[in-house]
Amino acid sequence: MKSLDYKLLQSLDAIIAEQSFDAASKRLNITQSAISQRIKLLEEQCTQPVLVRGTPLKVTALGAKLLSHYQQIMQLECDLLTEINPEKSTAPVPISIALNADSIASWFIPAIAEVLKVENIELDLHVVNESISHELIKNGKAFAAISDKPTGSPKTKVTPIGNVVYKLCAHPSFRDKYFSNGLDAKSLRLAPGINYDHMDNMHYQFIEKHFGLSKGEYPCHRVRSTEGFVNLALNGVAYSLFPEPQIAQYLASGELIDLAPKLHLNQPIYWHSWILEQGLRKVISEHVISWGRKNLNG
Repeated sequence: MKSLDYKLLQSLDAIIAEQSFDAASKRLNITQSAISQRIKLLEEQCTQPVLVRGTPLKVTALGAKLLSHYQQIMQLECDLLTEINPEKSTAPVPISIALNADSIASWFIPAIAEVLKVENIELDLHVVNESISHELIKNGKAFAAISDKPTGSPKTKVTPIGNVVYKLCAHPSFRDKYFSNGLDAKSLRLAPGINYDHMDNMHYQFIEKHFGLSKGEYPCHRVRSTEGFVNLALNGVAYSLFPEPQIAQYLASGELIDLAPKLHLNQPIYWHSWILEQGLRKVISEHVISWGRKNLNG
């Protein structure tokens, strides 16, 4: 292989984005047979598979590298064209960022809002666990990610943003029902908590560290919605760890109370992004980092 054929990479990108050969062919205005032939040719040129044909459609390790390269080239090209002919640029610039649900629900939208008000941006937010969000940069799905990992891959830079404080909270009626004699291992064995999904271990680790209870020794709802977390707590049927920015208003009104004021979790977060970022991506990175350092002080 002497050089990359970007039409082939474009097809791979469309298939992964649309999760369908048929939908990808319609997106690119070519036949399904043509897009299949492009993937076959790409794999022949690379002498190895680039796509795992299953549900969902996934890229191989090589496919991830090719997609990451293609995404960076396309976004750099978009920035350059906008810079050359700003008056002719009417289409929004696609910006993909990986982050966890807590960040969206608590602080990320205010952090990026000012940029969205003045720039023509089309956001694509990938909601994943903060422990793996930086992986989406490797496979080309995002140019940046909010992560709890202080280190990244060789082609990314990692910048500390700040610290998010998590508080163990519940409705007063829940406190009275389960913790009238205090918050301890005995009372926690009966009180239902809330966990996001199978990859989210924050609640489990917090309870084990401070109260010695392991996962499975107490009831814990699995709710894949940060709004669901809050609603369960506000209705007095569960308790959980919440990012302080998300529930500050409820703490102030007394609708939620801090069950363990001396046991707050202080979670450092980091901004992972391309080393070669420029244009709007650079503006976004600088703005999010600056906002975080001013407002997320732990």
